[in-house]
Amino acid sequence: MSTPDPTLIGRVIDIQGGRLIATLFPAEDGFPAAKTLEDESLPVGQLGTLVEVRDRAGHILAEIARSHEEAVGTRAVKGEANAAPRQVTVRERRLELTALGEINGDGRLEPGVSRYPVVGASVHLIPTSRLAVLLARRTQVALELGRLSVRPALKATLEPTALFGRHLAILGQSGAGKSWTLSSLMQRVVKTMPHAHIILLDLHGEYGWKRPDGTTEGIFPPGTARYLDARELEIPYWLLTYSELVDLFVDRADANASLQIAFLRETVYALRKQSNQHAGIDRLSVDSPVYFPIDELYQRFKKANEEKLEFGKVKGPLFGAFDDFLVRFLSLYNDGRYDFFMHPRKNKSSASLEGLLRDFVGLGEPKRQVTVIDLSPVPVDLRPVISAQIGRLAYEFNYWNPRRHEFPLLLVCEEAHQYIPRESDTRFVGTRRSMERIAKEGRKYGVTLCIVSQRPTELSETVLAQCGNYLCLRISNADDQEYVRRLLPEGAKNLADRLASLRRGEVLAVGDAALLPTRIQVDRPDPPPSSSDAPFSQSWMEGPEDLDVNDIIDRWWRQVR
Repeated sequence: MSTPDPTLIGRVIDIQGGRLIATLFPAEDGFPAAKTLEDESLPVGQLGTLVEVRDRAGHILAEIARSHEEAVGTRAVKGEANAAPRQVTVRERRLELTALGEINGDGRLEPGVSRYPVVGASVHLIPTSRLAVLLARRTQVALELGRLSVRPALKATLEPTALFGRHLAILGQSGAGKSWTLSSLMQRVVKTMPHAHIILLDLHGEYGWKRPDGTTEGIFPPGTARYLDARELEIPYWLLTYSELVDLFVDRADANASLQIAFLRETVYALRKQSNQHAGIDRLSVDSPVYFPIDELYQRFKKANEEKLEFGKVKGPLFGAFDDFLVRFLSLYNDGRYDFFMHPRKNKSSASLEGLLRDFVGLGEPKRQVTVIDLSPVPVDLRPVISAQIGRLAYEFNYWNPRRHEFPLLLVCEEAHQYIPRESDTRFVGTRRSMERIAKEGRKYGVTLCIVSQRPTELSETVLAQCGNYLCLRISNADDQEYVRRLLPEGAKNLADRLASLRRGEVLAVGDAALLPTRIQVDRPDPPPSSSDAPFSQSWMEGPEDLDVNDIIDRWWRQVR
């Protein structure tokens, strides 16, 4: 007589459109909550647990998506001594299973299911040792992000080429652990792959900070990252494309906007060509990244705006059409916060472009794997422009790089909803166009995006739709949950229901880089980013009696945090 399989817990009784319904086998004292296998206690019927479904034709891996109990009849139970038999309700516990993948003859898991089991197939618990074998991947390198939430003893790994080669989105509400997850992931990338090339747009100064002695440190190990203030990096106005210059200087709601846009195109092209005659560039365009004098741009607009003909008796054709343009221009030109952009000190010629590119792709001195660009000191209304510049320069750098596939770049966009919005806001036309171009075409040239946001509904749908991988943290907002559900692959849409129940620092990994849609408890980053919440109770009990308000005002005036 054969020994019962200790892993057996039930059998399949119904199959409907890809869903498997199984009934659990009861024990003598009812339905067991757990079973001991190989010196470990495994839950029976717990939501999210992985089980193996077997029949003669093959095995599949499935996840428990629902568990419920129902009455299926009654039976007579003999009473004590001479008491009459009594009727008791017979209950049945059923599981709804979602098929995740097939287990091939080599004992390896293959995502997707081509053949479902038949009614009567057996349902088995999976010991951790067997699950480790099933989830093992044949890959050159694997990124360890944390531990499987359902089996903390097992490491959760992602395949880096698939993760970064198809764009990545890290989505979650404020406080769910986005910065934690990004920091842990980037630290693992730098440690595992010493020739990684990452550009991180840091909008709040979370990933690099000043020490009391004036030096900068951050989340990355010493010697792996370069922390640059966006103002010191000094991305100048002359790198803007024509459409970005329009976004910056022209109010599209102005009645004379079309005239301003046309005149700006003609003037910028003429100035670029005139200022670079000595360079011998034959095919300059209005978008070529070459120097032109911003003062001369203003003077040409001013002259056209004030032009009079016939000895001052007749107004010129453009007289008064550029009043708003000139006011807008001067407001930026004379604002000290914009000096690094409007009045560059080191990037004052076309030849300076090489040094700038080297700095931000990590090839400057010293060479570094990661370039963290701190945008927190940059005026809020200029951040989209600077972000678009960095994204476009990364794209153009590898577009013209013959060794692009040997030098892939990852552009990490923190708080991306602030400058890659879903709405057609005229202020962000150029930024959206740059980022959407990378999303649609960048991977062909070795440039990919990592989008980080707490409001997926406010992000460009084009950018998000191009992402092949999602690390979703806790999302409670119903609109955001539904939006994320539409983005996920067909087989993972039901997992969106669990987004509100994720713990802090726990992600749902879905996409090409994960063998299966997986809940992962992310490892604690070391060091963590500077993004912790204010400890209100402690601060309000033990906080300072007074503050140096003069110092605060001085920092405010000098725009130094």
